[in-house]
Amino acid sequence: MRKIIIIFLLVFVNNAFGQVADWEKHADSLRISVLEDGEIEKEYILPEMHINFSKEELERIQIESVLKRRILRVYPYAVLTADNLAAVNKNLEEMETKSQKRKYLKRSEKYLRNQFEERLKKLPRKDGQILVKLINRQTDQTAFYLIKDLKSGWSAFWGNQAAKLFDINLKTTYAPKDVLEDFYIEVLLEELAKEGKIKYRPAVRDLKMEEVKAVWKSKLGDSGYYPDVE
Repeated sequence: MRKIIIIFLLVFVNNAFGQVADWEKHADSLRISVLEDGEIEKEYILPEMHINFSKEELERIQIESVLKRRILRVYPYAVLTADNLAAVNKNLEEMETKSQKRKYLKRSEKYLRNQFEERLKKLPRKDGQILVKLINRQTDQTAFYLIKDLKSGWSAFWGNQAAKLFDINLKTTYAPKDVLEDFYIEVLLEELAKEGKIKYRPAVRDLKMEEVKAVWKSKLGDSGYYPDVE
């Protein structure tokens, strides 16, 4: 399978001249170090270049690029939901009366509302739907159930009216074996984790990814829609 080509350029610049290349402003990143002889070494990393790719591969790369940005925006909230749900359940188990539990849930919801509601409201609709999927991945429960059950503080934002406003299905589950987008998301989560861009958490349930990969390999064959995975 063809690979994405990433260009790395090393440029040695003499201190006396300090010349700047025309393409410097187009580099994605820059690293500068001083060598033992006093010369300055600049390393520029230019944007990815896709050469001789099929139409299907380019479409997949574009889809993955968009999904990556969405994942980076919403994944922390999915992890937060899982952590909060675990803490809520643990604390509820230690409480004896319904009154204690109601007061605790109310405090928990108020805290999450103050901390995250405004940020969540700014999420685009598609980001919200990806978040709902990732919540299911991290908790094995749907956002709809979490709201209905008054746990995790999600009633602070993902109420029925908010869901209707953003056209979000709160009953959506995460199904990498059946939904291609979910398969891409799972592959990208592992990729982003290797790149150190997210603090990866495994899914609560066993996704049986080897079987999932085999299923999609069978469906997609050697087309460019199958991602670069082992």
